[in-house]
Amino acid sequence: MKKLALILAIAVMGATLSGCGKSQQGYSNQFLYPDNVESVYVEMFQNDTFRRGLEYELTDALAKRIEAETPYKIISDRDLADTVISGKIIDWDNDVLAYERQTGRPMEEQAEVVAVVNWKNLKTGQLMISEKRVSDSMTFSEWLNQSFNYASVVAANRLAERIVEQMQTKW
Repeated sequence: MKKLALILAIAVMGATLSGCGKSQQGYSNQFLYPDNVESVYVEMFQNDTFRRGLEYELTDALAKRIEAETPYKIISDRDLADTVISGKIIDWDNDVLAYERQTGRPMEEQAEVVAVVNWKNLKTGQLMISEKRVSDSMTFSEWLNQSFNYASVVAANRLAERIVEQMQTKW
């Protein structure tokens, strides 16, 4: 009986000590986004490419994603915001993924959008994201009545999603 009690006590102690303690990394119920921020001002993205219009799509998509997926409020006045997010589109590319065998026409293509993003806390002056390169792409096919413009708009929306993911606190 004493051996059983000793084994049980050792097992309970081992289970207690091996659990997710403060010194170990594991699951957490902490918030995904920094809690010292309440509002974000989204600056119009710069466009360093020769294709115009994507900066409007990306800025609009980013503001909508921040409002929908984060606890932050989008503010239209920079002076009233806690933080500002800005960036520039540095590449907007089109690549052919597959050609039609008989004619040599592209069957499937890919539109890729690359941006550099900054997120600054206006209260402290700290850069929360500094010159982070973020990209996303979308495939399209003229055979499916999809155009490059369609794919670039979808890629811009997916890029906005990647930017919002970068706003999360590091695990």
